[in-house]
Amino acid sequence: MSELDARQIERMKDILERQKQAFKQDRHRPLARRKADLDAIATLCRSHADAIAQAISDDFGHRAQEESVIAEIAFVIQDAAHAKKHLARWSKTRKVGVPLTLMPGRAEIRREPKGVVGIVSPWNYPFQLAMAPLVAALAAGCRAMIKPSEYTPALAELMKSLLGDVFDTDQVAVITGGPTVGQAFTGLTFDHLFYTGSTQVGRLVALAAADNLVPVTLELGGKSPAIVTPDYPIASAAKSIGWGKHFNAGQTCVAPDYALVPAGQEDALAAALIDVVQTQFPDAATDSAYTAIVSDRHYDRLTAMIDQARDAGLRVIQPDHDADAARAGRRIAPTLVINPPLDHPLMQEEIFGPVLPILGYDSLDDALALVTGRDHPLALYVYALDKALANHVLDETLSGGAGVNINLLHLSVPDLPFGGIGASGQGAYHGEAGFLTFTHERSVFRTGKWHPSQLLAPPYGKLYERISQRQMK
Repeated sequence: MSELDARQIERMKDILERQKQAFKQDRHRPLARRKADLDAIATLCRSHADAIAQAISDDFGHRAQEESVIAEIAFVIQDAAHAKKHLARWSKTRKVGVPLTLMPGRAEIRREPKGVVGIVSPWNYPFQLAMAPLVAALAAGCRAMIKPSEYTPALAELMKSLLGDVFDTDQVAVITGGPTVGQAFTGLTFDHLFYTGSTQVGRLVALAAADNLVPVTLELGGKSPAIVTPDYPIASAAKSIGWGKHFNAGQTCVAPDYALVPAGQEDALAAALIDVVQTQFPDAATDSAYTAIVSDRHYDRLTAMIDQARDAGLRVIQPDHDADAARAGRRIAPTLVINPPLDHPLMQEEIFGPVLPILGYDSLDDALALVTGRDHPLALYVYALDKALANHVLDETLSGGAGVNINLLHLSVPDLPFGGIGASGQGAYHGEAGFLTFTHERSVFRTGKWHPSQLLAPPYGKLYERISQRQMK
């Protein structure tokens, strides 16, 4: 362990203790102060939008500014505004009914903050995926420590500075550092740990948290399919799939990871997708709207998958582009691979880049069997004009979220819980679901000085027999 890492680990342990002590002294942060915290987040976003977008672009090598504005900065502003608007209702104590056998009495559910939470955010949307959980945590009345990805150091340092100007360290703190610091972070005794990232690392995070019985939310990934049914126009499907796949150069956890089309339509979808790409990005190597791959490691992984497809004799289709310029800018042109075998890496690993396998199916049931034979995906997209057909696909599959004739945007609906299932994650957030993630729903039953239950204490007699017989009916 380096001396720098050791210092960072000691610093974060000290911050955790200070946040815990501060929470003990201020366990029930008033709604007015929580709303002020949310306003402060929105103001931070508006005031420093250009700097945030530039830092993200610096980390990526190039990140389309429009993508950073709409998917990161504006998203967080709207998330904070939504939480502020509904916070009073979300926080309200709920009264619940009491059975006659337990009367007289009153029952209620108190919504109370869990305490100090840890947030581990990834590199692909480094601002949104740190700040949206923070919005939920602050709305719930918690204190938070954030560990950003080491792949986005410029943005991490900027967040540390900006949040440090707005919040005291005993309320919100950003911890920077590499994998050693991240591993130590996940082993801290938080009251809740929120992780966004790969399934592989998610398993390690869950194990680390389990040592201290820290509850976790895991926002993971998986291979999200786009299923085009026979009645849906190929050109329309291509416009939607192409946009979702190539936003952020495919570095999106809910991007379509492979497309399923009726057998014989593979070439038609490929041609339509290439038309979409050439319209959106005339030259993917130099177009400012097209984002680079975040690191050499990720670039090499993706190019190796493409090379493996070529070496296996598969059809690999790309639009015309300047390959040398693309390589120099760490960009990968949108790439289509036709009918790769199911044991190929493209069909075994989450791609997380601008590479889309297109597979033909003989019947829709065959397509559904392929999807359901795998781990449950984080998202599933079905393109169908027939509502009954779309519902059939939803009925026969299971995924974290889904879109019908659209992709990606289900995560932008504030009141839709966003999360995975099985290998694609556990727990959810956004809107009230996010508030509840960082909230303990405390059950309370109230009675007066005397309650009939006192009659049921030993020694048991005829009164107990009459009451128990009545309850058994």
